Amino acid sequence: MEKKAPIVNAFLHESSSTISYLVVDEVTKSVALIDPVADYNISTGKMAHSFSDQIVKKIRSCNYNLDWIIETHVHADHVSDAQYFKSELGGKIAIGGRIKEVQKTFASIYDEDKLFPCDGSQFDYLISPDEIIQIGQLEARAISTPGHTPACMSYLIGNSLFVGDSIFMPDFGTARCDFPGGSASDLYASAKKLVSLPDETRVFVGHDYGPGGRPIAWETTIAAEKQSNIHVADGINLEEFVRMRETRDAQLNLPGMIIPAIQINMRAGKLPGPSENGVSYLKTPINSFPGLK
Repeated sequence: MEKKAPIVNAFLHESSSTISYLVVDEVTKSVALIDPVADYNISTGKMAHSFSDQIVKKIRSCNYNLDWIIETHVHADHVSDAQYFKSELGGKIAIGGRIKEVQKTFASIYDEDKLFPCDGSQFDYLISPDEIIQIGQLEARAISTPGHTPACMSYLIGNSLFVGDSIFMPDFGTARCDFPGGSASDLYASAKKLVSLPDETRVFVGHDYGPGGRPIAWETTIAAEKQSNIHVADGINLEEFVRMRETRDAQLNLPGMIIPAIQINMRAGKLPGPSENGVSYLKTPINSFPGLK
């Protein structure tokens, strides 16, 4: 099948600096949503959907059909709204198959080993490396890009590459690798795999923080990444990258949303099962979360 270029709609969730993407096949009006974000108030435990409703409105007003809800990985800085989109519009919730490793790690941290099935069954579909999934007439090829987490996947759809939290805009570099299961050497290999794609490939990043006060941005190219990514540009070797990445990561605080985000996101955006009183609860490890300073 001839490769077709997608229409890409980007939606910035300002409080988490996350960009959700609506990828559209204009022929069939099939769409995939990449990295949906819920409005979660960590102070009150209240989950809302104002941000998501903007995307729902867009999908409905254009008569799009939501085929896929794709998570590039289990996020630590925001709560997924995948279940809300599925309840409103349908679609399959998908993630990379190595989610099982991530679940095993965090089920242990949250003392859920006996209660939580670490088999990825919370998601509708587990995607294998190099697998191609259809978005209408568009082909989306999964590219395994571990390092930030073991289960990270990037997606090449036509001329557009969605990299999640692997590489960022050239002036921001790459993602941290100090979460359980992360690996700086793996991320270097993943980044080099991505920048081996054609120079003209459009690159859509998962976050942007506007370093130096520049406006928030989310689209670049493989050529720009190879030329000027401050962490993995041409000429930066593995040893240099690992030394930089591990030194930098040791200075970073944990994301403020990591406690609720991991517990919900490893469940495909579902809340933990309710207690006898009908209320769902999240656990907070005391003085024992990995990376706690």
